Amino acid sequence: MTLMQQVKTLVLKDIILEWRSKYAINGILLYVVSTVFVCYQAFKSVDTTTWNALFWIIMLFASINAINKSFVQENPNRQFYYYMLVDPRAIILAKIIYNTMVMTLLATIAYFVYSTIFKNPIGDPTLYFLSVMLGSISFSTVFTMISGISAKAGNNSTLMAILSFPAIIPLLIVLIKLSRNAIEGLERASSSKEIIVLLAINVITITISLLLFPYLWRD
Repeated sequence: MTLMQQVKTLVLKDIILEWRSKYAINGILLYVVSTVFVCYQAFKSVDTTTWNALFWIIMLFASINAINKSFVQENPNRQFYYYMLVDPRAIILAKIIYNTMVMTLLATIAYFVYSTIFKNPIGDPTLYFLSVMLGSISFSTVFTMISGISAKAGNNSTLMAILSFPAIIPLLIVLIKLSRNAIEGLERASSSKEIIVLLAINVITITISLLLFPYLWRD
């Protein structure tokens, strides 16, 4: 099979396994909805800056919970089976694509639930939704790469936390700035720099994953 055929097969495998159990998605959905409800009960009404910060805190922890299990659920025997059959680049690409699909679904649900229950005026809803989509894709690419590195180091949760911190902080700063521009209803041209930075982060992360993961997988 070609690389893309291998990627397609692995993505379908992850979708089928998740559809059978629905454990991860149901758990994350419960976390998102319950967290939004708790925030609403605790604050009732907040300013736009706090509203924006709370949303990204919810999304950050939801993405960690959703993506951290990417490689943990793959037992050593299954990994050895993959090693014999598929290109390691197909494995990391399939994980990134699958996690992106999961995160965009969860982010969409979280955004509509959050904005419905915890109402706050958004000047440019389209731009804000774009920032949510870009954020979910960025979380997926960054955390999938770090999860793969952590998995090859014995699923060390401490290592994942150490590696995640310097990678996710700049990403959060750009996302918060972009979403704040959307809330304030600024001209979209003023947010082009942040959009380009987010796209560049995704391209760089995917490229590094494709270059680095085959060496990790070989070990």
